[in-house]
Amino acid sequence: MERWRNKVAVVSGASAGIGAACARALVGAGLLVVGLARRQERIEEMRAKLPPAEQRRLHARRCDITRESEVLAAFDWAQRELGGVHVLVNNAGIIATTELSGPGNTQAIRDTIETNLMGSVYCIREAFQAMRRQEQQQPEQARPEGHVIIVNSVAGQQVPNLGPQLPSLNIYPATKFALRAMQEIYRQEFQRHQTRVRVSTISPGIVDTDILPEQIQGVIKPHMPMLRSEDVADAVLWTISTPANVQVQNITIKPQGEKF
Repeated sequence: MERWRNKVAVVSGASAGIGAACARALVGAGLLVVGLARRQERIEEMRAKLPPAEQRRLHARRCDITRESEVLAAFDWAQRELGGVHVLVNNAGIIATTELSGPGNTQAIRDTIETNLMGSVYCIREAFQAMRRQEQQQPEQARPEGHVIIVNSVAGQQVPNLGPQLPSLNIYPATKFALRAMQEIYRQEFQRHQTRVRVSTISPGIVDTDILPEQIQGVIKPHMPMLRSEDVADAVLWTISTPANVQVQNITIKPQGEKF
């Protein structure tokens, strides 16, 4: 991890759960972290609880990733104030509380697609362009590396059957399957441009975060083991710590005893 010290990482959805855990872990590893979230104040509260030396390395930016203009402004700020972007943890995501076949669900479905897919498109595109500019500004032997981490889900590998007692996952698994395909497209495109930027996916099983609708939490929590957000953050640190010639395609982590 020493080679990443004082490099810049952007984390989307950094106000809670996996995003917050990743922001803390990256700051602790010596990176400068820009946390993006609609709830900027939550990141600022988290920063206040860090040791003084680490507080200076965490920056909170209000950003709704479904709004392209806000994403552009956030990455422009990182470029101007911190000198660029070296790591992206593309984490922000939501689950709608509706059925895919249910009435009047258009806005909930659109919100999920806009957050999970279009928000990812905006963030990954801007991160890659920043990383590519950094490479072009250096001689070939000194080109910096970059790493894009996509936080996905086991729901992007197989649609969980939660049974009739639990709410439908509606469009959520479809967005996660799409992210899985996008990761391979990004890998091919980054290679096509002959960059040193890698792209990896972390696919956790059920994680104890507030992304889960209350109806699901109430049934699952008492009966099913769950990962901690910190477990996913550990996987992110391991992934970026691998040698620059190693392409980590996907890491699947599940809590011991998970039934899916």
